[in-house]
Amino acid sequence: MKLQQEVHQTEGFLNLEILARQIVEGYISGMHKSPFHGFSAEFAEHKIYNQGESTKHIDWKLYAKTDKLYTKRYEEETNLRCHLIIDNSASMHYPSLKKQSLLKLNKIGFSALASACIMNMLKRQRDAVGLSVYSDEFEFYAPERAGERHHHLLLNALENAVNAEGTKKGTQTYTYLHQIAEKLNRRSLVFLFTDMFQSDKEETALFEALRHLKYNKHEVVLFHVLDSEKELGFGFSNTPKRFFDVETGDEIDLYSENIQENYKNAIENYFKNLKLECAKYRISYVPVDINKNFNQILQSYFVERQKLA
Repeated sequence: MKLQQEVHQTEGFLNLEILARQIVEGYISGMHKSPFHGFSAEFAEHKIYNQGESTKHIDWKLYAKTDKLYTKRYEEETNLRCHLIIDNSASMHYPSLKKQSLLKLNKIGFSALASACIMNMLKRQRDAVGLSVYSDEFEFYAPERAGERHHHLLLNALENAVNAEGTKKGTQTYTYLHQIAEKLNRRSLVFLFTDMFQSDKEETALFEALRHLKYNKHEVVLFHVLDSEKELGFGFSNTPKRFFDVETGDEIDLYSENIQENYKNAIENYFKNLKLECAKYRISYVPVDINKNFNQILQSYFVERQKLA
């Protein structure tokens, strides 16, 4: 799948891109009509007030305690820095497709194309974007930068992820999130694309890693990418089937109706807990069904961001 070609053919993003282009001027942040905008200025330290300076930033609470005048110094407002993280484990290549397009995507295809669209929007705003791709190893890492050459480097990495055979082992997402959290030196908007398939113990470790990112003041957005018909509803015909775990190699023979009800109950509880954990730690949770319209999913998210901008 040629991501550059698909991005240009994606309908529905033009209006948002025009809004960003009209408001953006160089590296100035504060694009209140864009779904993505620079982070506000942050308090850095106090300094002694000198007569003749503006009284705007005097810390009057500190004055009440010390009887001395100090002003608050702030770090300059910055342009947005964004880091995209993509789970490229074997389960993300479900369902197996010989050819992908905007109308037919598997999980890794959706993740890569959505990332390419986000990159395209941020490129128009001259924002810095980085990318991490992992499976059972770190496949690709690039820090946040702007520029045409860097943009094409990231697109190439996304295409490599989509075109991989998907025969890799499972992954421990939390391991790589901790590493990425240590690499991100400045406050960033972090997107994680994953199907969240892990054991209960790994789920706890995953949220510890997400908290690591939040502790470092990053904004975290979790795109939970699934094939809802099969992975949520277990919508397989009731004929004898052999199911393979693409990450562990385990297999089992069964009739789908024998476990469908228990499976759906377990998944429902899992989703409920997942959403509660995200809300608890102020992680934006975006459920994605790859069988639904790509433009509608992504544009709905951008519109919601735009309302908050």
